[in-house]
Amino acid sequence: MSQALSFLPDSFAEYEDLKSILDDGSRWFQIRSEGEVEVRGRMFDLFVASIGSNDPSAPAIGFFGGIHGLERIGSQLVLDYMRALVDRLAWDELLMRQLESVRLVMFPIVNPGGMWLATRANPSGVDLMRNAPQDADGHVPFLAGGQRLGRWLPWYRGHRGEPMEIEAAALLRIVEEELTQRPLSFALDCHSGYGWGDSIWFPYARTHQLMRHLPEMYVLKTMFEHAHPHHGYTFEPQSHQYLLHGDLWDFAYDRAPTQNAFLPLTLELGSWLWIKKNPRQIFLRQGMFNPLLQHRTARVLRRHTNLFEFLTRAAYSSSHWLPQGRPRQQLLHRAIEHWYRKSDV
Repeated sequence: MSQALSFLPDSFAEYEDLKSILDDGSRWFQIRSEGEVEVRGRMFDLFVASIGSNDPSAPAIGFFGGIHGLERIGSQLVLDYMRALVDRLAWDELLMRQLESVRLVMFPIVNPGGMWLATRANPSGVDLMRNAPQDADGHVPFLAGGQRLGRWLPWYRGHRGEPMEIEAAALLRIVEEELTQRPLSFALDCHSGYGWGDSIWFPYARTHQLMRHLPEMYVLKTMFEHAHPHHGYTFEPQSHQYLLHGDLWDFAYDRAPTQNAFLPLTLELGSWLWIKKNPRQIFLRQGMFNPLLQHRTARVLRRHTNLFEFLTRAAYSSSHWLPQGRPRQQLLHRAIEHWYRKSDV
């Protein structure tokens, strides 16, 4: 073991926080481990917590974080939401009523080994967000779009034809078992590190073609803007920014039953502004992806509470907004005009 690794602590703050939240919320949460990751003799569970309706027809929301081990702020967002749920369940009758009709699933640290090692990839050197088997149908950024040259370079996808990494397989299993079999489900995956502002991306990342639930995504965006007109997010298909190979959410979406509305969203926190405010962060591995000062971290955690709450309410009230019939076709035309009017789609 290298000298640097020999000084690694037994655990890390986010993992210990998760265990504390699960312990405090054990009265309400259904808790399970989707596997164990061994790293340098340490074992980390892939903890998943669920709460709410057990009705298989009830809408569900999955909250995910920490797919990239360096992006700790994404896990912190989900953990902050979980802690708030535990505290509110002691008194919030409205939340209790919502949970009678909605199911929440939380997988806040998908890549605990990478987070412990302070690496983007998992302990095997694989970028989990490039680990699905599908290839993009257009040009991808060199290396960043996913590469199979080797783990010594970033954005490594793994060898072609090999089973997916345990962490990626666990995420897809949760999505299939808890989300996509329902008439309506959302997934919110929290990342950081791209751009000056915050973005909400939806499929596809592998192609410029339209997702089949574009009308539903357009309604969701419109409702959010009306409810929170100063939200500040750029809400768009990920393909508007760049294409990539092996995106987990593309893979999960394409495998979902076509009769169900599965709407995966990626919250991409723009970290360049944090670096602009504190340029010295660029020299720190964690600083490229996280607000290192305490007051900025607190501001980020506060800022995105509305999005989490909005998704819960949208799921609870889905009968009032899910488009059907001719209005859905009209919404499709509006969505194409809004997002793709300059494209050839």
